[in-house]
Amino acid sequence: MSTPTENTNLENERSNGILPAQSIRRLISSGVISAPESLPIADSQVQPASVDLRLGPQAFHVRASFLPGKSSTLLTKIHDGLLIDTIDLRQPTLLTPNSVYIVKLIESLRLPADVSGIANPKSTTGRLDIFTRLITESGDEFERVPRGYSGDLYVEVVTRSFPVYVREGLKLNQLRFVRGRAEARGDSVLRELAKDDLLVKFDDLPTRSEDEDSLVKEINRFARAVNRGLSITVDLQGNERSDVVAYKAKKYAEPIDLSKIRHYEMADFWEFIRKPKSRRLILEPNEFYLLASKEKVRVPPDHAAEMVAYDPTMGEFHVHYAGFFDPGFGYGAQGEVLGTKAVLEVRAHDMPILLEDGQLVGKLLYYRMAGTPQVVYGQDIGSSYQKQELTPSKQFKIPENDEPKEPFSAKRNDKNASEWGTRSRREMALLEQH
Repeated sequence: MSTPTENTNLENERSNGILPAQSIRRLISSGVISAPESLPIADSQVQPASVDLRLGPQAFHVRASFLPGKSSTLLTKIHDGLLIDTIDLRQPTLLTPNSVYIVKLIESLRLPADVSGIANPKSTTGRLDIFTRLITESGDEFERVPRGYSGDLYVEVVTRSFPVYVREGLKLNQLRFVRGRAEARGDSVLRELAKDDLLVKFDDLPTRSEDEDSLVKEINRFARAVNRGLSITVDLQGNERSDVVAYKAKKYAEPIDLSKIRHYEMADFWEFIRKPKSRRLILEPNEFYLLASKEKVRVPPDHAAEMVAYDPTMGEFHVHYAGFFDPGFGYGAQGEVLGTKAVLEVRAHDMPILLEDGQLVGKLLYYRMAGTPQVVYGQDIGSSYQKQELTPSKQFKIPENDEPKEPFSAKRNDKNASEWGTRSRREMALLEQH
């Protein structure tokens, strides 16, 4: 039986747009999104505008990436000369770099005729350089679930930089649902939102300027930022807390157990790249980097956003595996968060690429929600990256130079405190949930 609040939210929902958490919960309760009785969908899987998908008990190690196509099924094609090995994921299993694995997910779908799905890797997955793509039975494109689809879901997993341990129940990707059509907001709408500081904050400009020259500079900056979406530029300048502007993945590192939180030392897996005097960085071919945006991005609660993964006009490199930004990212419920930097997962292709401080590296597209989520990103749901700077995935300890500065105290000798800096126990619990 629906509660009065749920009925009000349903009435207020638009006919087109990305479905919010309360709508996703209704899809689960009605069996549109389902799982075996022994493995029910947990409420913690539901995010403000998506649902986390879980790995099932079996994986297939295959010779190549593929799509089943409408003339075949996924399992038929796997067993038609592509299968290398079948793997039991009921215990921790090592996935080796650049091998292709197909895993049946625990969740399945029975979508109505007006609802489709779009998938992408979770943020933690992208920051580890793990490439995931959703596949449907007889599907002819990755990451897309057609309207009215009924059937099982699979995910292709390729870890690029690090060997990783995974097991049944691990959540590597997420699925959002679209009723009708969800089109990116036009630049005129984004400019209006930007005027009210709803989309982006710049560290080098005041929130509101009384000086006329500063005000003109501020308006021009916002105008340039919006061009076929919100422009995202790279930060090679650093800040007063840290001069580290990038992390580069090391080769031949030890395996990472994805179930371990704040467990691994950054220096064992990443090279620290400090602010170059020239404010330039050459990306080496086929190397993986984490960088941060200059802009502090904001996503209002009635919108969601997506980073354009690759645009040939920006150069021969791939930006941002995990392209989805939840409602409330860098914003909060009432605008209390004054922007959050986007962490950019960057891989150069076949040639060295020169990046300069402030160079355009991506576009953030904004989409209207079908309804405002009851709970937004970071609001007591265990969101890991709400106030991030250049933040690695949650498997790594926070580098000391990214911790809040405080005087030395003998109490800081406690091992747990040294790993977590001044983070509260509540924050640790939230991170572990996510």
